[in-house]
Amino acid sequence: MATPFDRTPFVLSPPAAPVERHLQVDLHLPAGDGPRPAVVLVHGAPLPPGASDPRDWLLYRGYGALLAEQGLVAAVVSYRVDELTGFPAAAEDVAAAVAQVRADPRVDADRLVLWFFSGGGLLLGDWLRAAPSWLRGLVGTYPLLEPLPGWEVEARFHPVDAVASAGDLPILLVRAGRDMPPVLAGIEAFTSAAAASGRSVRVLDVPDGRHGFDALDHTDQSRDAVRAARDAVVALLRDA
Repeated sequence: MATPFDRTPFVLSPPAAPVERHLQVDLHLPAGDGPRPAVVLVHGAPLPPGASDPRDWLLYRGYGALLAEQGLVAAVVSYRVDELTGFPAAAEDVAAAVAQVRADPRVDADRLVLWFFSGGGLLLGDWLRAAPSWLRGLVGTYPLLEPLPGWEVEARFHPVDAVASAGDLPILLVRAGRDMPPVLAGIEAFTSAAAASGRSVRVLDVPDGRHGFDALDHTDQSRDAVRAARDAVVALLRDA
């Protein structure tokens, strides 16, 4: 019997960091004194019925530990989208969580990266259209950047239509080569729209990776991709 995704181990094994739970946010804290730059991790949506809190998934606990090891505060946000009409409320939840993280005295409120996964990628639109000065970059790992066929969501949740508004905000996409065709099509549309507006988007390819490769595919290719994405995030925050 296959292991449920929420109990599938992360592809790397970083040392566990202290974790504090505050309302809908788990903070994975680095050693040493702050304030430190922060990365807000936004899981995928909608979650399947009966899914556990993503903050408890081994995948996101792994990412939290990985970033804390680099001296960053990693904030894993929990929100729910049970139906497609729930995306506006989810966007509000994520924005409130980001504000909560920035208000923590251990966080450098002027240096944050937001990192979106899977269906959480639809929430990128708001941040692309109105990027605050403290936002140092956006990252999407196997992100959904256009609604799936048959999905009806508000226009604000079409990141492809928002990328031209992003100015010079750095954007990194991690693309799994064996992902679902609609996800790959959305990434292609996003990068094409960016190019048409005269801006570049960095794409990190995982040619043999599946959707969820960072838990499902325990290969050198997956591990190298996760490390490369981590290093890119660290560079964005340390160069700011």
